[in-house]
Amino acid sequence: MALSDFLPDDWRDATLLGRVDFGDGPTPVLVRGGRIEDVSRIAPTTSDLMNAFAPGAAIPAGADLGPLEALDVRPVWENPDGAAAKLLAPVDLQVLKAAGVTFAVSTLERVIEERARGDAAEALKIRAQLADSMGGDLRGVNPGSEGAARLKETLIKGGLWSQYLEVAIGPDAEIFTKGPTLSSMGWGDQVGVRSDSHWNNPEPEVVLLCDGSGRIRGASLGNDVNLRDFEGRSALLLSKAKDNNASCAIGPFFRLFDDGFGLDDVRSAEVTLKITGRDNFVLDGHSNMSLISRDPAVLAGQAFGKQHQYPDGFVLFLGTMFAPIQDRDTAGQGFTHKVGDRVRVATPKLGVLENEVTTCDVAPPWTFGVSALIRNLAGRGLL
Repeated sequence: MALSDFLPDDWRDATLLGRVDFGDGPTPVLVRGGRIEDVSRIAPTTSDLMNAFAPGAAIPAGADLGPLEALDVRPVWENPDGAAAKLLAPVDLQVLKAAGVTFAVSTLERVIEERARGDAAEALKIRAQLADSMGGDLRGVNPGSEGAARLKETLIKGGLWSQYLEVAIGPDAEIFTKGPTLSSMGWGDQVGVRSDSHWNNPEPEVVLLCDGSGRIRGASLGNDVNLRDFEGRSALLLSKAKDNNASCAIGPFFRLFDDGFGLDDVRSAEVTLKITGRDNFVLDGHSNMSLISRDPAVLAGQAFGKQHQYPDGFVLFLGTMFAPIQDRDTAGQGFTHKVGDRVRVATPKLGVLENEVTTCDVAPPWTFGVSALIRNLAGRGLL
């Protein structure tokens, strides 16, 4: 397979930002006009590059590395030992942030997780109860509005209120830190679920790229791997459910905003998901960004402002409407991952992010942190 098969349909007309390890360490690259450029001498990190140039400003040409098709990168399941380079997650110093409970379907699934306390069988009963009680649909509710406040009172009286509904229809969105800086996985790598989790799933999402001034500069695809049993037992276990070794993937590149791609394309994106297991199990799903409860710009605005700044920039997972309830092994037990699952997240204007599932304790330990990056860049004369 060729890397170009995983890029946006119009990738030759797009400006793509990424990171590649050619053997000596992370190198920020731009893909423009179908060719790849090493821009490390312009800015040593993708964070620096976004901070150095304002939106719409021309970024000078980097060192030409030839046509993208000549870049030899391969996924881990295709024996990458002979590959000349490794495609990394397209973020470095940016903080990894995520917005949760941003779609009606996923909101109801969070309520179900909370009430089921991690029991997938009990979740089936609660899902039916919610559907009968409130129609199972929050799409017509504007978060923070008077109508949302009235719905809240109605649900409280009916004993159906939840902390998840608070962030779904209340004035404040759920914005949390997905993982530490530099911890995300890239295209073609493994993603991890905890070996002691028995109910988990991928979360296919669009990810915004924001600079140190909070300006949205582009978008990519992400997999915000989630442990439903952990978070279902208690919302205070969110860190254990979300922040684990190899539990975050972004890629293959960030597509930067320009005349041919902007925030409206994010708002209208149809994100598809395909999971293929070694047991021949196949699951297909989709997430339509037009159904998001809060506009992406509103979510980015709640992540950054006078209360909180990120001088190196941040990325923001926008949430997913995908809620996997298809039974995999036993009727009523729903879906959960198995080692070896291939997870494919795609949308035409951002490309394809594909990863293979393993357990967090088996995935290679994370050893390349901020201090290692600084030493590496200094050793290469880039600082």
